[in-house]
Amino acid sequence: MSAQPTDTQPSRPRIRDAEATKGRILDAAKKEFARNGLEGARVDAIALEANANKRMIYHYFESKEKLFQTVLENAYFDIRESEKKLELDSLDPREALERLVRFTWNYYIQNPEFISLVNSENLAQARHLKTSEPVKIVSRRFVGLVDTILKRGVSEGIFRSGIDPVQLNITIAAVSYYYFTNQYTGSIIFERDLMSESAQAERIRFNIDTILRIVCL
Repeated sequence: MSAQPTDTQPSRPRIRDAEATKGRILDAAKKEFARNGLEGARVDAIALEANANKRMIYHYFESKEKLFQTVLENAYFDIRESEKKLELDSLDPREALERLVRFTWNYYIQNPEFISLVNSENLAQARHLKTSEPVKIVSRRFVGLVDTILKRGVSEGIFRSGIDPVQLNITIAAVSYYYFTNQYTGSIIFERDLMSESAQAERIRFNIDTILRIVCL
């Protein structure tokens, strides 16, 4: 007769089931928080979307606040991991910055929920990120990478010296972030469809040109 799993030796199927349930909860929570914000999101809706019950949500994440923090952290981990895959340190400095600007633009298009989650966290005055050391660590690494690209550009006589990598990161994010968060009002105010294919192509060219003009000699 085969041995029965004990409390200290859970069966592998049970572990896989638990991980699958947590994954469904996180996916559902990401959609709900992106759609309705932290304050408007409902745990009942998350449970229904995840095909789980509320008890399991509180078992795994303790509270809606901690669930939101986990979703937010995962969102930052995803963009930082995607940036790492660009292998910017292997490129010519100018090409590296151009690739980063283009990547940021495309990432926001492909992951609109990221912008919504960041908006919610800003409304919450970043109270979840304040206690998230892992997000701070991966963000420091990314700033360090951009700093290295800038220094390589300076040493090769391509970039001007004295550029703050934090300020540059903020600007790279801002020139795309603002465009997407104001796409509806901007389309009315400026009387053009900001999300048309031609408008988006024009904008990414403008963003790349803007960043390179900031850093290049």
